[in-house]
Amino acid sequence: MRRVLKGLCLGLLVIAVSTDQSFAQRALTWQEVRAKFEAANPTLRAGQIGIDESRAQEITANLRPNPNLTLLADQIDPFSGGPPHGPFAYLLPSATLNYLWERQHKRGLRLESAQKATAVTTSAQADLERSLLFNLRGAFVETLQAKAILNLARENLAYYDHVLDVNRERYKAGGIAQVDLKRLELQRVQYESDLQTAEVNLRIAKIQLLMLLNAQTTPVDQFDVIGSFDFAENIPPLSDLRQAALDTRPDLRAALLSVDKAKTDYRLAVAGGSTDPTLGFDVGRNPPIDQYIGFSVSIPLRIFDRNQGEKRRTQLDIDRNDRLAAATRAQVFNDVDSAYATVSSTVILLKPYKAQYLEEASSVRDTIAFSYQHGAASLLDFLNAQADYRSVQVNYLNLVASYLNATNQLNLAVGREVMP
Repeated sequence: MRRVLKGLCLGLLVIAVSTDQSFAQRALTWQEVRAKFEAANPTLRAGQIGIDESRAQEITANLRPNPNLTLLADQIDPFSGGPPHGPFAYLLPSATLNYLWERQHKRGLRLESAQKATAVTTSAQADLERSLLFNLRGAFVETLQAKAILNLARENLAYYDHVLDVNRERYKAGGIAQVDLKRLELQRVQYESDLQTAEVNLRIAKIQLLMLLNAQTTPVDQFDVIGSFDFAENIPPLSDLRQAALDTRPDLRAALLSVDKAKTDYRLAVAGGSTDPTLGFDVGRNPPIDQYIGFSVSIPLRIFDRNQGEKRRTQLDIDRNDRLAAATRAQVFNDVDSAYATVSSTVILLKPYKAQYLEEASSVRDTIAFSYQHGAASLLDFLNAQADYRSVQVNYLNLVASYLNATNQLNLAVGREVMP
């Protein structure tokens, strides 16, 4: 029985280790990368703590003033002068309870201001997440671009090695001169250099992405991402994107909420200039009166200080936040229009590549290679065709990356993902 249990535990351990390794080596999609980022990024988590702190301030703002209790033992006479008496013969004990009565809804206005401050903080946190997701998406696209260029470099090197093998056979058969073969072999250095550069760039892109995910302990070789590295010709209408940005942008929402909060703060400042009486109740003993009670009202005379400075400051703050909101609104339109123009321009450049240039570059390369192998084209023509093909392919991949970065910029401008 012990052997069976031992074998079962060993099997479960092997399965668990294998599962962890397969998970570590599984390529992550954009949705999975984003989920990991939102769960582990320390900057986002710190911002969430800031929201909790703002909610805690709401509790403080809604508190009522504490009453004051005063206990008094007066007329204690421990001295022996005068007629015979004890030290507590003339004791005058009393207790007084005072409470500040806040008028003009001050407590409610304080709570309202604190709640609106929390709303501003929440919008600021959403705007922080928007900016950080933009950086994350940029790193994700850079990794996809590096992977695509690495695959192209490998394909180009494999194709060129095949061409070299064919021409070595031609050299052995006397079809080409030795110097031409050496020139072909020297040209291979360029493809090796492209491959090495692509491998380094991919590794650097993965390191940057792991840093944003707060997963620096994950081995780079066991980390990979997967996603579509292509473009879409359809772009949403500019008017729809503008309206979506007005409805979604958290920085604009924070600016509008700041205006609303400033108006509440002004109302609170006006209420702060009103008079708050202090109500008192006391009970005591004053011989020959055995017990007595009393009431009092203390009213400060707001002759000089009527909170004029705070009223003026909060009134100016309304105007300041109004102007900041107008500036933010203008910036929203500028961001959306600029990003839309960039996406449209990139799509215009990409269309002929996909419809014509890629196929033509491949066809020209294969035709010139075939002609050169049969003596109908010069070595210079062959090398130029190879260089043109490599240049067209790399330009296309770079344009696709520019398109994905432009859509990322458009998503940032709108405030949510409108183009995948």
